[in-house]
Amino acid sequence: MPEPLVLTFDMGTQSARALLINSQGVIVHKAQKIYPAPYYSKQPGWAEQGPYFYWDSLCEVSRSLKEQAGALWQDISAVTCATIRDTCLCLDRDYNPLRDVILWLDDRKAQDLAPFPALWDILIKVAGMYEGVALQRRNSASNWIAQNEKEIWERTNKFVFISTWINYKFSGNLIDSSASIIGHIPFDSRTRTWMKSWDMRWLIFGIRENQLFDIVEPGTVMGTITHKAAEETGITPGLPLIATGSDKGCETLGLSCVSEEKAALSFGTTATVQLSTKHYLEPLRYMPPYPGVISGCYNPEIEIFRGYWLLSWFKREFAAKETIEAQRQGVLAEKLLNDRLKEINAGCDGLIMQPYFTPGIDMPFAKGAIIGFSDAHTRIHVYRAIIEGINFALIDGLRGMEKRGKLKIKELYVAGGGSQSGEICRITASMFGLPVYRTQTHEVTGIGSSLVAFVAQGIFSSYQEGIKAMVHIKDEFMPDPQEHETYGKLYREVFSKVFDRLSPLYERISAIIHKT
Repeated sequence: MPEPLVLTFDMGTQSARALLINSQGVIVHKAQKIYPAPYYSKQPGWAEQGPYFYWDSLCEVSRSLKEQAGALWQDISAVTCATIRDTCLCLDRDYNPLRDVILWLDDRKAQDLAPFPALWDILIKVAGMYEGVALQRRNSASNWIAQNEKEIWERTNKFVFISTWINYKFSGNLIDSSASIIGHIPFDSRTRTWMKSWDMRWLIFGIRENQLFDIVEPGTVMGTITHKAAEETGITPGLPLIATGSDKGCETLGLSCVSEEKAALSFGTTATVQLSTKHYLEPLRYMPPYPGVISGCYNPEIEIFRGYWLLSWFKREFAAKETIEAQRQGVLAEKLLNDRLKEINAGCDGLIMQPYFTPGIDMPFAKGAIIGFSDAHTRIHVYRAIIEGINFALIDGLRGMEKRGKLKIKELYVAGGGSQSGEICRITASMFGLPVYRTQTHEVTGIGSSLVAFVAQGIFSSYQEGIKAMVHIKDEFMPDPQEHETYGKLYREVFSKVFDRLSPLYERISAIIHKT
């Protein structure tokens, strides 16, 4: 009998991937399209993209993969898709897009919103969450559209994520996995369903109940590939489309982090630390955990927005020399920069970066900072300080989750672009004081998404059995005790104090610049 293969799509911020994966975790074939422009901006801070852009990119990589696979294409037993999170779209009554997609990177904000009802206003003020909740409300794309594009909002029959739209294009069903419902939308992570109609939190998002869509649990068949989708993608019609989860949730599963002793680190555009637990664990007070890709589990997560994007910023602004040399050698500039990390001592000779560049529910006035400059510091010090600063912030987040959940993480598993650097992995091990593991491929989102499908089809009797078969440790990085001691002192005595000391100044900057 031919070995069953899962066709998995990973629709990211920077690129689209199509992967053929077998039950041993081997990527048999892969096709990738790097987007010429991840998004466009009508105004500074905005980030949009056409909905058909994602579907057309998916179709392109699917057809390319089919050409590579040849006769193996007939061995595909199921299709899955994992996408970026909090990326939303308005649909009309015929499920056609009314406007372009607003991406998670978008920084527009609704203004002058109606006040909350008096009782709720009092409750959130007493809880000390007024600024955070108000920020979430302003950040909700639904509120901005309703305020600034009234005609479009009135015609919006369904308000969906890009994952929902892709599922519809595949199957003709407007449906999504509960593990993909991550964004500014009235979803109850505890129950993995839409919030009850009487829940006051509906007021944050301004979305009507009839504008939402159907939700199913991961592992559910959401439909089958339609003849129209088959014509566009080259996929055999009638194949099952199986619900999995978001890109980060699938990544955590694909790294084998399904116990409370493991944590998944993602060194991508947004840097994250994510856990998997059967207990409802809020990563921050009043902030719900994400629904896990495994039903009944939660993925509490701390995000450092603009995480490894900062390295792209550094390369663009300060690494012209490495960029030119990389082109000459036929390698990435990041490789040359990462090779130079060894030149700098642990702790960057006192240069500390605080990477909270983007306001959040617990940091409504957040800005970034670098302290400790001296004339001995070079641009490579700054480069390493960015990496160490992101790790310090992730350490801070992980320790907070361990304390809230009474957990103790013993192992770290890494993914994302930054994890491809052995030196960054080594630095990470020394900073956290824990072993760091890389698995057999950096395409861990695809591994996790396809693993769900194999379990759903009965190829594996459990997720643990699937992990044992599909996830394999390739590299191990152990902490340097002396470096860990240095990092520990810098974290406790310096980094952990920076934000609180500077926060009043950040608030004054915001007030002065925005004249509030």
